Amino acid sequence: MKKNILKLMMVFCALLLIAGCGNNSNADKASKETKKDGTVTFYVVRHGKTMLNTTDRVQGWSDAVLTPAGEDVVKSAGKGLKDVDFSAAYSSDSGRAIQTANLILKESAKSGDKKVETDERFREFNFGSYEGDLNENMWTDIAKSQGKTLEEWQKAGISPKGFADSVAALDKTRVKEGENWPAEDYATIQARLKDGLTEVAKKESKNGDSNVLLVSHGLSIGALLDTIEPGYKLPPAGIKNASVTKITYKDGKFTIGDVNDLSYVEKGSK
Repeated sequence: MKKNILKLMMVFCALLLIAGCGNNSNADKASKETKKDGTVTFYVVRHGKTMLNTTDRVQGWSDAVLTPAGEDVVKSAGKGLKDVDFSAAYSSDSGRAIQTANLILKESAKSGDKKVETDERFREFNFGSYEGDLNENMWTDIAKSQGKTLEEWQKAGISPKGFADSVAALDKTRVKEGENWPAEDYATIQARLKDGLTEVAKKESKNGDSNVLLVSHGLSIGALLDTIEPGYKLPPAGIKNASVTKITYKDGKFTIGDVNDLSYVEKGSK
């Protein structure tokens, strides 16, 4: 009799243990299901001024280092951003963007240990056979293709889409297929930028609320804004070197905040 009672007690304890484990498993599962992704705030910075910017050369996928003055402005931006706790840092794989990101992190009081992750999807527009040429030569060719003088074309206003598509069309007539990387049309540019930003946003949101540094390029930042809000009107002079543009990602949606903000540069230069 005692043996039977002992067996029953052992079976009962085993059932309780199994039930307890099941409840804990269900609780953990429920906790994971109810946990929401965090809000990601992107601090999108245009790289500092480069040698090719200074000589007014076409600079898309081609690259140049920052000038001493360009470095100084970026360092000021970094000082202005020093109290922002970045959970991650990204840049295009162009040297000028990587250099800018590293200079900003070097000035950080909270994120100096972060390593820059590079992604080719955040590159500047590719201008194909015009890369490294004088900007004026490329602009003049676009104007002529539209039956305008350079002055008439500039006065009419330039949209990023019209600009990219015009260069892409002209580039096809200048080189044989396979000789060079072809200039990108606007749809191609927007697709890669959107894909890159969405992937990073989803990844970083899994870590809860976070701030993310992203260094890219003037025209690409404009195209990115146009992707989020079609028809977005950029500042007349475009996106400035070392300026900060904020983009927030929450519940699967992107929202544009401050654009072309130079207050961090001003704050850091004091």
